[in-house]
Amino acid sequence: MQRDSIVKYALMFVILVLLQVLIFNRISLYAYATPYLYIYLIIKLPVGIQRNITLLVAFVLGFTIDIFSNTPGVNAAATTLAAFFRRPIQSVMFTLDDYEEKVPCLSLLGWTFVKYVLLMVLIHHTALILLESFTLFNIEMQLLRILFSFILTSILIFILEGFSVQKRKK
Repeated sequence: MQRDSIVKYALMFVILVLLQVLIFNRISLYAYATPYLYIYLIIKLPVGIQRNITLLVAFVLGFTIDIFSNTPGVNAAATTLAAFFRRPIQSVMFTLDDYEEKVPCLSLLGWTFVKYVLLMVLIHHTALILLESFTLFNIEMQLLRILFSFILTSILIFILEGFSVQKRKK
């Protein structure tokens, strides 16, 4: 990665952590939906980035959220799990050789990007909410939390992606 790309992702890291800790962690719609927008950083990492770097970035991102949210290891585990499945999901969804130097985005991949985002968010949220509750006692409530948080986070990610598509067009 080039130096300006590293600065861009570092800035994105800081902004997403601040947004998550200061704003999104305080949002809880009817105790079912909380947006976890920080997963957007893992989704937007370049396709060709090494897997160990992706896992390290994911762990540090999740651990940083854990430190500020007082959730020891929950976000780190869920984010690292999503990062672990990132490369296999990409290899199933699109040809990696064609996009090796590119960043996954809606304008480049179209509906494939939508499916990629939805699958990544679903993996992350399922792991996060099940680890957070650490029980299968009230499975209906856990499934509702996963579903509604998944929908809310996905909408926010596509709104962010819409802004970046409009910025590129100008």
